[in-house]
Amino acid sequence: MKRRNFIKLSASASVIGLTPFQLQAALKSFMPYFECPDISNRKLVLINLAGANDGLNTVIPLNQYDIYSNLRPTIKVPISGTNKYITLDSTLPDNQQVGLNPALTGFKSLYDKSWLRVIQSVGYPSQNKSHFKSTDLYLTGNDGNSLLNGSDTGWMGRFMELFYSDLIVETYPLAVEIGSNKTSLGFHAEEAHGLSLNLTGQDPAGFYTVLSGLGGVPPLNIPDSDYGDQLKFITNTDALSNTYAESISNAFNKGRNDITYPDSDLSNQLKTVARLISGDLGSKIYMVRISGFDTHDAQVQGVGEVLGRHHELLTELSESMEAFINDLNSQNLADDVVGLTFSEFGRKAAENGNLGTDHGEIAPMFIFGKPVAGGVSGTNPDLTEATSNNNYQLKTVQYDYRQTFATLLQNYLGANDTVIDATFFNHTLNDSFVNLKIEDILKSEYDISKGCVASTNDSTKENKQWLIYPNPFRDTVNLSSINNTETVSFRVYNASGILLLETTANLIDGAASINLSKYSSGVYFFQILLENNKTEIHKVIKI
Repeated sequence: MKRRNFIKLSASASVIGLTPFQLQAALKSFMPYFECPDISNRKLVLINLAGANDGLNTVIPLNQYDIYSNLRPTIKVPISGTNKYITLDSTLPDNQQVGLNPALTGFKSLYDKSWLRVIQSVGYPSQNKSHFKSTDLYLTGNDGNSLLNGSDTGWMGRFMELFYSDLIVETYPLAVEIGSNKTSLGFHAEEAHGLSLNLTGQDPAGFYTVLSGLGGVPPLNIPDSDYGDQLKFITNTDALSNTYAESISNAFNKGRNDITYPDSDLSNQLKTVARLISGDLGSKIYMVRISGFDTHDAQVQGVGEVLGRHHELLTELSESMEAFINDLNSQNLADDVVGLTFSEFGRKAAENGNLGTDHGEIAPMFIFGKPVAGGVSGTNPDLTEATSNNNYQLKTVQYDYRQTFATLLQNYLGANDTVIDATFFNHTLNDSFVNLKIEDILKSEYDISKGCVASTNDSTKENKQWLIYPNPFRDTVNLSSINNTETVSFRVYNASGILLLETTANLIDGAASINLSKYSSGVYFFQILLENNKTEIHKVIKI
């Protein structure tokens, strides 16, 4: 049996990962002397720098400036003059002394507040320098040696499906993406395929329904055929999207922005994200996108110039990030948000003769937000590594991109070891990313890794009032209560969160038998309605 299939089956029989709400209740029961922070509203915001950002002209290694200048005689960031680099932090050791591109004044402002961390030389084993392939590797959680973590599912989808399984039945999407007209593979889960909603081209205050093209309402009679199956898929997806859209519209109308944002595409994307967070949308991961970093030519506007296309992109990125975090901080929301930039690969150390740079391997990541511990992780890349013999490539990876994500998923969001391993595993090293986390990314008051991460031990499981069995099941599943009760009210959702059934059943000899033979094999969620408006979620598998 494949590792992920085993995890899927074991998840049906035990709690593979506690939700933040369960986590808080469990911790309070056995950790009386440690006050864990409330993590229920924490979110990640990912910024995709599409096209492969030039890391060396973004973060300049000052201890090797002479070598850098020789590799880039016409496009280097100057050491003096109006557009010279910005010294990040003169207190850092010599091998961490870096200059920021002069466009990154917002980065410098965030760093000085201890809200920005630079992660040096990020990549993955056996770097693939195809935009499409490397992007897919970043989104699926793989490296250049294998696709053992899955080629048709994304790491974000797998993570959310396991860690936030109780929230799949909610009326909001677990993820929101803006900036691309395609839904990202990164959010495609093992079973629950509709975990994100793409806002690109939409007015967040009101959405278009695809059913408008079908007469505005779902067909009453759907034939039992391939055509009917496809029509059912369209109507179900549309119904789910409309449910999500209503939540997004309500949050957008309820939320606000406290500051004025720059007039740019990325800024408008992050402005929308801030407003949705302000409006209490429950989504956990947001992804936005700024493209244009494939700077083979005209990276700068002329010999010896720093201004040009790359400078414009970094200006947009820097100003947008600073405005976003300042907006959240103004609304007292900044404690619950951490952001991160990523790009599919870097650029060569040497310029290419066309005022640009060609495809490379490593590139820096930037983690930002109030919970972030300001600083630099890693040392400056060794520029002597780039020679004509290796086509002027910087090949030494100091940090696998999954180390950064795994650190945040566990230390900030609270995922346990099992969830991390199911999200992505380092098959190249045959090691868990739990053992490869990056130290000091978060300020200590926000880092919950010491004593607050959910355990896989049954002692942390929340006591539930109902038992659902057998699990997995074929046609009939039974609901049994540990309390004396005569009826049970419940809802059944499919893996995408679409409501399939809502009813009340009588208990006979302490159990109610529910026939689900008409539904296909897959993952389903039972939401049992308890007293005082409480609910209980159970994940079951139909085989």
